[in-house]
Amino acid sequence: MIHNFIISGNIADSEGRRATPSIIAFTKSKHFVGQAAKDQIAVNPRNTIFDTKRLIGRRFRDVEVQSDVRDWPFTMVDRGSSPVPEVDGRSETKQFTPEEISAMILTKMRKIAETHLGQTITNANAVTVITVPAYFNDSQRQATKEAGLIAELNNPRVLNEASAAALAYGFGKQIEEERDVLVFDLGGGTCDVSLLEIQNGTFKVMTTAGDTHLGGGDFDQCLVRHFLSEFERKHKRTIKANSQALCRLRSACEQVKCTLSSQTKTSVQLESLVEGIDFNISITREEFESPCKNLFSKAECLVEQVLKDAKMDKSSVDEVVLVGGSTRIPKVRELFRSFSQEQVTRSVGPDEADKAVAYGASVQAAILQPDAPSNISQNVLLLDVAPFSVGIEAANGAVATLIKRNTIIPTRKSTMFTVHSNKISVFEVHGKSWITFDIDANGIMTLSATEAGSSKTGTMTIFSDKGRLASEEIDRMLREATDYQEAEGQNDHILTKISALPFTNSAK
Repeated sequence: MIHNFIISGNIADSEGRRATPSIIAFTKSKHFVGQAAKDQIAVNPRNTIFDTKRLIGRRFRDVEVQSDVRDWPFTMVDRGSSPVPEVDGRSETKQFTPEEISAMILTKMRKIAETHLGQTITNANAVTVITVPAYFNDSQRQATKEAGLIAELNNPRVLNEASAAALAYGFGKQIEEERDVLVFDLGGGTCDVSLLEIQNGTFKVMTTAGDTHLGGGDFDQCLVRHFLSEFERKHKRTIKANSQALCRLRSACEQVKCTLSSQTKTSVQLESLVEGIDFNISITREEFESPCKNLFSKAECLVEQVLKDAKMDKSSVDEVVLVGGSTRIPKVRELFRSFSQEQVTRSVGPDEADKAVAYGASVQAAILQPDAPSNISQNVLLLDVAPFSVGIEAANGAVATLIKRNTIIPTRKSTMFTVHSNKISVFEVHGKSWITFDIDANGIMTLSATEAGSSKTGTMTIFSDKGRLASEEIDRMLREATDYQEAEGQNDHILTKISALPFTNSAK
């Protein structure tokens, strides 16, 4: 019997995998999650959905979404301003919101955890932690929570991935003297950098920066564009309109990227890529790095921003923790050559780099357990921060900042304003009013306004891009989740990484 408060390694699925792709594929009657779904990309590209983290909580018209749509083989539709993938259903096309797709992945992850624990985790006392990029905004965080609710996770908590990685690094260590630790997390689709102060079980985030459009997939896409140009140059043909050929090429590019992390040269050999034409080409590590210069520069700028915000130089950092599978890329590691060899830690080794976030989430889940033993709940404290500043724009266009970014959360700030429009979003106030912003531990904001000298108050949850799902919509999605049954014996993976109780299965 496994004790609930033994922090374990990542949970293996039924086939022994501890980390599988965040991909879901649909057939007429079933859906596949993880590696089984990834295997469908080349043969079933229209109905294989990936990069959902780049859709959740966003609007269809967002520049980033429109940029990605051009590279995705699946169909996207604008439904109520939300980007919604469309797949072939049993008798007609079927649309699934990003929350629904994420919920399918979370549901499978929940089942893996339940099998491992020998108990359900849908009861009110179960604690679930879902990690997200530190630079997720309110809409993305709330949408992630809603995906958890659709997956029958009670009151899921949201945790920043870089903070989870810091917990993985420091949990169980006796760090009595203050240490400033820089966590650099470069995963499949996002990059987060956080600077933490760690001492005696307290993990205090000082500054954070991130890019929700910088990850391993972007390096793959750079290679895709490079090889497309080479194919067109050599064969005077294009394959841009051939989704199956593009998916085969994209898979080959991912393998090239991984191979060049340990070798200086490799090759691509794709038989009959299009119109019976074979595509064979060699590429060196330098040739891979050249078209990716902008991505490396963006990552380096994030590190510099975090240090600048903290008013620290590199010599003041005690350790650098590299997290995420994409930190295996040699050029990424070179970004830290100006740090000393002693600073760049191997406490989270290369083989564990893509599992550290899930392990840290399991630590936080254990801390949040209502019946957690005191040696866990009282000896470990995580203090996270708001990644964005929050303010109100006055009638003259001036913006009054109420909460500065990198403020420790949860937090609350109130100020007096004279309201001219007599209406703030969905509730009305008149004249002078107290405006209060609350940011909870999940990084989700709530706005309340109270008329001066009156008990009249209105409250609403704030979203940067997208409205919240109504409870009726969540209930409907929960009922419809049974319409597609996952194929038996297939594997799974989590889009945002889930920690169910103290045990986890992690994501690439």
